[in-house]
Amino acid sequence: MQSMAMFGQIIKKSFHRGLRTLSSVPHPAATERKQASGICFELSDTQKDLQELARKFSREEIVPKAADYDRSMKFPWDIIKKAWELGLTNYHIPQHCGGLDLTCFDECLIAEEIAYGCSAVETALGASSLGQIPLIVAGNKEQQKKFLGRLVEEPLVAAYGVTEPGAGSDVNGVKTRAEKKGDEYIINGQKMWITNGGVASWYFVLARTNPDPKCPAGKAFTGFIVDRDTPGLTPGRKEINMGQRCSDTRGITFEDVRVPKENVLLGEGDGFKIAMAVFDKTRPPVAAGAVGVAQRALDEATKYSLERKTFGIPIAQHQAVSFMLADMAIGIETSRLAWMRAAWETDQGRRNTYYASVAKAQAADVANKCATDAVQIFGGNGFNTEYPVEKLFRDAKIFQIYEGTAQIQRHIISRELLETAKQKA
Repeated sequence: MQSMAMFGQIIKKSFHRGLRTLSSVPHPAATERKQASGICFELSDTQKDLQELARKFSREEIVPKAADYDRSMKFPWDIIKKAWELGLTNYHIPQHCGGLDLTCFDECLIAEEIAYGCSAVETALGASSLGQIPLIVAGNKEQQKKFLGRLVEEPLVAAYGVTEPGAGSDVNGVKTRAEKKGDEYIINGQKMWITNGGVASWYFVLARTNPDPKCPAGKAFTGFIVDRDTPGLTPGRKEINMGQRCSDTRGITFEDVRVPKENVLLGEGDGFKIAMAVFDKTRPPVAAGAVGVAQRALDEATKYSLERKTFGIPIAQHQAVSFMLADMAIGIETSRLAWMRAAWETDQGRRNTYYASVAKAQAADVANKCATDAVQIFGGNGFNTEYPVEKLFRDAKIFQIYEGTAQIQRHIISRELLETAKQKA
């Protein structure tokens, strides 16, 4: 851990000295190839170092503890604190708040490696990033320094509070209300399935400020930053989920929660567009996390298939198994390319809704198929908790649900596709 900490500090110092910009600058040889072909898949030296740090941390600190955390369902604070010390958290926080201000592509590199070790740990880190993005895209410098700076100073996490018992994909169904009284807003309502709900230092909360049910979503909601210790804010019990069990998921109750107007992001009525803009930036890392799960499933299945023998030969030599491994590899490679394109589009400053949904839908489906096939290759052992693929199978499912279901992604993709077609007609 000591050598890893030293390596992590070198990475952090390099970024703070301004070498952060190298994350988007390819090697000279790669530059020549890019000029010749127009496309380059080479990582920069800084990105390779970042990937190596995350990979080493995942294999040494997460993989050995993942099963225990799955059984205990305790929040992995020790892993979160070590990741924070190494600079493997709070990826997007601006430099003026003390952060590294990494790119979306950089975050995805880290996310894939962390999820390889345990996607529940990655979800805890990713949910904190999800809570931060509204502040990064819409907060003023004072708001950012107050709340984002807190996460740089201590190993804390944030949360994103939009989903409700009756409003998930249908954000317009959010019923939590915020009423302005003087220099404050009073929030009442109930949120549900909030990741990091019981451990967050603060929350991004979407609430309806226009009570008119006919008011369009684009004007009806407002985004707030709400401190965890605000009177009237009460996290519910930890939900016991099928997979990613050490992730902290809870309902949050708001009873006359008073929030100062200084905690409003942008302005009243701007909440919906903030909430939606966030997903374009957070779905690529979710896709990368799904790729990490799929890659782990392939690696475990490959190793087992070379060890397990039937009819006198390793099962990997049976075409029925080798073709399953090949299909897993195909899905992983194409999913990785999908998150890379989505992240690259984000870092170019372009609207990447289409590519983000493509990446998220593809990678989530592939993670589930790879985990299912890994269990099949393990046979009876794959159905047993003593082997890692059983956990991968349970963990993978949520990728088709959170941050927009598989069906919602297809709705978004088809909508974008048809709009483009109409414009060309």
